[in-house]
Amino acid sequence: MFRLPRTATAPFCPSEVKGSVTVDPSQPFHRKLLKFAGPGLLVSVGYMDPGNWATDIEAGSRFGYGLLFVVLLASLAAMLLQTLCVRLGLAGGLDLARACRQRYGPRTNRFLWLGAELAIVACDLAEVLGSALALHLLLGVSIPVGIAITAFDTLLVLGLQGAGFRRVEAIVLGLVLTIAGCFAVELAMAQPNWFGVAMGFVPSLERLQQPGALYLAIGIVGATVMPHNLYLHSSIVQTRLVARTPAATREAVRLGTMDAVLSLTLALFVNAAILILAASAFHGGGRAPVTEIEDAYRLIEPVVGGLAATLFGIALLASGQSSTFTGTIAGQIIMEGFLDLKIPCWQRRLITRALAIVPAFVGVWWFGDGGVGKMLVLSQVVLSFQLPFAIWPLVRFTSDKRLMGEFASGPWMKGAAWGLFAVIGAANVWLVWTVATGQG
Repeated sequence: MFRLPRTATAPFCPSEVKGSVTVDPSQPFHRKLLKFAGPGLLVSVGYMDPGNWATDIEAGSRFGYGLLFVVLLASLAAMLLQTLCVRLGLAGGLDLARACRQRYGPRTNRFLWLGAELAIVACDLAEVLGSALALHLLLGVSIPVGIAITAFDTLLVLGLQGAGFRRVEAIVLGLVLTIAGCFAVELAMAQPNWFGVAMGFVPSLERLQQPGALYLAIGIVGATVMPHNLYLHSSIVQTRLVARTPAATREAVRLGTMDAVLSLTLALFVNAAILILAASAFHGGGRAPVTEIEDAYRLIEPVVGGLAATLFGIALLASGQSSTFTGTIAGQIIMEGFLDLKIPCWQRRLITRALAIVPAFVGVWWFGDGGVGKMLVLSQVVLSFQLPFAIWPLVRFTSDKRLMGEFASGPWMKGAAWGLFAVIGAANVWLVWTVATGQG
């Protein structure tokens, strides 16, 4: 008789999969790199989720290629932060949540834990809305029915209980390649102005001063640099079993960094492709800005072609389903790290999804189907506000020579990380000010 699992099991429980992927030091470098490939992919799916779609589509339709530099800078910031996560996990031997529990007092830890949980729920809200919208566009079901269907992704978690971590990585690889392949075809069909694209990657403060540009820019940052990904990455890199010698650790950090940078470069391509597609199809020509993913789906067909609309919907569905795995793992990492608590993975997934489904239903009831885009952008702004509370301890720990030894951040890396913390914090304060004074 079928019984639900009563314990936290692989591949979603961090302590169960730690050191489960053996890396043979005698293998050639490219073989070892393939063994290390995977954690970066799991992190990258959070950088191309439906929240990114909402911010990128609105940015492209409203400002053309003008905010591409924000996507680029946010992706470079993500690479820096995820590199620090690799160092903390492989050289420090701790994930970010566990390091916080060891270093800070109970009140600080509870505050950080609640913030991390809020970030996971905000991210999962975007996945719920994105998946529901994809089902609506592809199958014709209503948005509320699509939201209800997303609750059943808990069955995927149940089906993978006890599986190896590499199987999850293989599934995520398939989802990522599906998303990237769809957008590669769509870009070829859209025929963007590549000179305009190149100029859009050039940073400009003047473009951020346009009405609504800052709000969208912060949304792009929040959608790109996910707070819970910092907890996730610092844990799942520890699935690789390497010798505990300085030379082996040095090579492991290098391989883990390459995995992260390559995976996030792919995520950069997807995010830039969404914005470029929106700018090519919807900006200028007297068209009103497109703020809803559903509108983008319907408008892209007459502009680019019917195949592009179908690919758009398929990529959206793949994007929405990606967090089924990463959200569950991140939730377990945060609970185990901050609270020293383990619960069955299906329960963790059900709790997270329930906390996301309720506001999704309320939002659709309050705003109607047309409010999906607004809720997606808002969820990403919430993530941006949570980000400094994850960056602060990450930079502190990875700069600590007592914890990191020779792998502690050098002056330039430390300076870049603190500079990023200051910029994100200042942008959030500026956003609050502009909204409060009615200037945004």
